[in-house]
Amino acid sequence: MTLRPLREGDLDRVMELEAELFGRGAWSREVYLGELALAGRYYVAAEEDGVLVGYAGIALAEDSEVMTVGVAPASRGRGVGAALLADLLERARAARARHVFLEVRAGNDAAQRLYRRAGFEEIGTRPRYYGDEDAVVMRLRLRGGLGDLTAG
Repeated sequence: MTLRPLREGDLDRVMELEAELFGRGAWSREVYLGELALAGRYYVAAEEDGVLVGYAGIALAEDSEVMTVGVAPASRGRGVGAALLADLLERARAARARHVFLEVRAGNDAAQRLYRRAGFEEIGTRPRYYGDEDAVVMRLRLRGGLGDLTAG
């Protein structure tokens, strides 16, 4: 698997995966074009044998936010999501973020396990955030927290 920056030329494949993974909640091509153009945004693609099998993005700030993580169903369970998330978190650390936040579907146990393994903790819920389902709000403290030896 290879990680590289997500490009506009990847959007046909991203749109296929968005529809499959997120249904009515899928982002449009226009949303992605806007995101790719914004300063402070970072999007990464995962490729296997030249095929895009996953993508992820983060809004970088003192309190950064994971915008999306998507992995093709056939590529799940092989570390693609973990690699994408690790890359986002590396970017957040390089940007000197204090925290990283995200929302995840309450029923998406696999994603919640991935985030917990990366050190995220549940801090709340957003009722009906996805229309038909609640969101679990999660936070990762990167620096500045009590007992955090990287504070400074």
